[in-house]
Amino acid sequence: MEDDDRIAGLVTRALRAEGHAVDRAATGGDALEAALATDFDLILLDLMLPDVDGTAVLDEVVRARPEQRVFVLSAVPEIGARVACLEAGATDFLGKPFAVAELVARVRTRMRAPAPGAHRRWLAIGLVRLDLRLHRVLVGGREIDLSQREYLLLRHLMERVGQACTRSELLADVWGMMFDPGSNVVDVYVRRLRSKLDDPDRVETVRNVGYRFVPS
Repeated sequence: MEDDDRIAGLVTRALRAEGHAVDRAATGGDALEAALATDFDLILLDLMLPDVDGTAVLDEVVRARPEQRVFVLSAVPEIGARVACLEAGATDFLGKPFAVAELVARVRTRMRAPAPGAHRRWLAIGLVRLDLRLHRVLVGGREIDLSQREYLLLRHLMERVGQACTRSELLADVWGMMFDPGSNVVDVYVRRLRSKLDDPDRVETVRNVGYRFVPS
């Protein structure tokens, strides 16, 4: 995710020579769209992107996909910016200008390391916490009883917090249906979830699309 054609070309050639497949986004908007739609092994992110700031892209990607590795490349000189990126969830930070050999070596190291969310136990948004290991749900510290389908539906929505999830997407991920049988099963389960959460408005209807989980 780099707007400078020269740097993007240099990095692309170096990584392809190492055997990696490389995609490029040149704006913050394109970078964010690609990051949320595709499972990348590693994202190289410049902070100074057109239209959407790189730090905003980092925050959104880490929030929506905590398992995603994000390696920041930036000319921002302040140590505070580097610390802020690492604390926000970046896997690594390399200042510009950089040596290509060092970049390639760091990429190789980061690719060998486990993804940051690979062994996470909890998914927490507001008062709602999912125990990903035991499939338990806590709301305000109180455990609530969910069926397996309700749990899977809630997890799908929470992992994409703020994003509109279509009924077809939910049917495929939660029920394993590759087609819409014409039933209202998704709507029925959403109503059940709403009745059990601390706030029924946490699962919001997106008109003509589906549903989304909102943090508060």
